Amino acid sequence: MVWSGVFLLTMMMISLPTVILVGIGMLPTLVAGVIDRSDGKYATFCVCGINFSGLFPFLMEVWFINHSTDMAIRILTDVFNLVIIFGSAALGWVLFVAVPPVITTFLSVAAQTRLKLLKTTQSDITEEWGEKVASTIESQEASEMPPLPEAVPGP
Repeated sequence: MVWSGVFLLTMMMISLPTVILVGIGMLPTLVAGVIDRSDGKYATFCVCGINFSGLFPFLMEVWFINHSTDMAIRILTDVFNLVIIFGSAALGWVLFVAVPPVITTFLSVAAQTRLKLLKTTQSDITEEWGEKVASTIESQEASEMPPLPEAVPGP
């Protein structure tokens, strides 16, 4: 905490306009970090990356066009700029909520397709070699299974 405070104080002395833009513009990321209770903090990373990408053009404007506190405040008081910055954070939340179910559905469909292909291959092999092949494998598996351990009586 002490080093974070020293770093923030140093940045405020060196680059106050950047600190103002990042401090206000990255508030959705701070909120995501507070409410995200998962171990991996996936919501925080998703919101942070896209939130920063929405803020970055305005940081470039401050860094390379007019590096002043007045410019940073002018950017933050323009409603359209705030819509871009906070809208990008909202897009991060949408991606975090919408993408996992889509991926899950895709993987489920791919697994079902693979299962159908394997069952078709299995039926072709059984048809070619006969039912005896399938029953032989099942009986071998049953004979190779180790015996169940006997229960040890407790004290």
